[in-house]
Amino acid sequence: QVQLVEFGGGLVQAGGSLRLTCAASGLTFSSYDMGWYRQVPGKAREFVAAISWSGGSTYYEDSVKGRISISRDNDKNTEYLEMNSLKHEDMANYYCKAEGTGAGFGMEYWGKGTLVTVSS
Repeated sequence: QVQLVEFGGGLVQAGGSLRLTCAASGLTFSSYDMGWYRQVPGKAREFVAAISWSGGSTYYEDSVKGRISISRDNDKNTEYLEMNSLKHEDMANYYCKAEGTGAGFGMEYWGKGTLVTVSS
């Protein structure tokens, strides 16, 4: 059974930092591209960042470039989202996503999310 568990969310002041972690189990982690998405109640889930299965390529939504960094550790089946200079508009539920590559192309899994609250 595939599980993606996010943690590290919480309350932070504007301008502060948080590190989100997504721990994966039940899948061959190194065969999956990984990503982070976020969602505010009443709005669609939106892309934040993604990293290729090898970690060699990363992608960011324009509004987070320069403030947020995605990384992964395939030995620990874990991906991270380092968030700095947080803004009020970064406040959302953050979700981890795994997308299969190669033979697993088309498979995707989601975590249940972790809440990031940014106070002014």
